[in-house]
Amino acid sequence: MAANFRSLQIANRRKTFFLLAMFGGLTWVLLFAVFTYLGQSSAAIVPVAVIISLIMVWGSYFSSDKLVLRMTGAQLIQESDNPKLFGLIQEVSKTSGLPMPKVAIVEDSAPNAFATGRNPEHALIAFTTGILNRMDRDQLQGVIAHELSHVANRDTLVSAVAATTAGAIALISDFLSRMIFWGRGGRDRNQNPLALVISFLVLILAPIAAMLLKAAISRSRESLADATAVSFTKNPAGLRSALEVLQQDSTVVKHASNAVAHLYIESPLDSSNVSKLFASHPPLSERIQILKDLENGRTNS
Repeated sequence: MAANFRSLQIANRRKTFFLLAMFGGLTWVLLFAVFTYLGQSSAAIVPVAVIISLIMVWGSYFSSDKLVLRMTGAQLIQESDNPKLFGLIQEVSKTSGLPMPKVAIVEDSAPNAFATGRNPEHALIAFTTGILNRMDRDQLQGVIAHELSHVANRDTLVSAVAATTAGAIALISDFLSRMIFWGRGGRDRNQNPLALVISFLVLILAPIAAMLLKAAISRSRESLADATAVSFTKNPAGLRSALEVLQQDSTVVKHASNAVAHLYIESPLDSSNVSKLFASHPPLSERIQILKDLENGRTNS
């Protein structure tokens, strides 16, 4: 049975909520390990780590558009600079019910695009010169719809929540591991040795688990954006064709980094040696196949 974009949207939203719940569970397990291994006196480091993570991540969240512009080298443009591009974005914006975002261009031959901004009123979509030169109108419409889907689905907010939780887990684990290494802390020497060993393993493995969950959330939001884009354009062939262009191109974006890689429509980095478990995007082949199924479903309906 051909996939239906609405069922895909629901499934990916549920997957995101499930992964965020797992993040909460991981945080609870980590805190339990902290209290078990070091006792309540040393566990005072927990709120400090959480506050540091909140300040760092939420500060970047509220200024995400400006930070991303600096990190990627994107330059804001006006409608007079590219009337056709603005017209296409306005068309998709009206269909989606979203306000017109800011538009930026990245001087780079690698075809790619990204969206950022803390809410629809402060959204920004950027395109590399490579993607504008390589794609036709239908393909570019699919890319625009995908990026506006990230705006509509508040993916910058979801990413901020995931980054805050992962950052707090990493800081707590790092601080407490250092305390254990230097022999500090107030743990009770009469505690169950097995419980202490398990707690220590949790401190070591929790940051890895947090990275896996963060990557899984990013992949689920990409899949959700693909499905939402189809709901905007009613044309899965456009986005599918755009992803095929990206699949055929092996160049990487020059000014990309791990900090912003999850924002792009496909990973801007060389991900050939990256495990699928840590990848920020689902494989293009899987995304293309899902869109082909949507095409068949629309044709056969």
